[in-house]
Amino acid sequence: MCLTCKVGAYNKILEELLNLNIPRGDVFLLFGPIDILVQFTKVKNLNEFIEKWFDPIRMIGAEEDLITRSLTFIVIHEAPLSIEEPFAFIFLNTQPRNLEKVQNALLTIPEVIFADTVFGPYDVICSVRANDRADLERVISFIHKNVPDIEGTMTTILATIRI
Repeated sequence: MCLTCKVGAYNKILEELLNLNIPRGDVFLLFGPIDILVQFTKVKNLNEFIEKWFDPIRMIGAEEDLITRSLTFIVIHEAPLSIEEPFAFIFLNTQPRNLEKVQNALLTIPEVIFADTVFGPYDVICSVRANDRADLERVISFIHKNVPDIEGTMTTILATIRI
């Protein structure tokens, strides 16, 4: 689930997310058009997600309009989980027929931590490791040149602020 926050509100939203007992390692503060990414790794079904997570999260700061936009992705093919913290998340678009090909190609790249195919405005979400901004530029350039059938990407860098 991705959240875009009202300017200056992300600290309050982060605090409220942690009050919902979402594990700290599942909440990422990002720099980009998405402010917060929350992953839910142990959800049994859609009803559990809606009742336990979606409904409470969408009501955080509702009276103050603290969350200005949310995107919810349903993972349709999950890559193996990793506990490594990413440097950035890349959201990719491709044709539906190329989902598995793009995911498999991404997973062969050593800097890719995971790549999940999802339902939503993007088709694949992948996390990548990098040493710094220049290294991230190298990784993104490598992905663009070597992974076939990518039609568009959006990259968000993980904030260094620890939550």
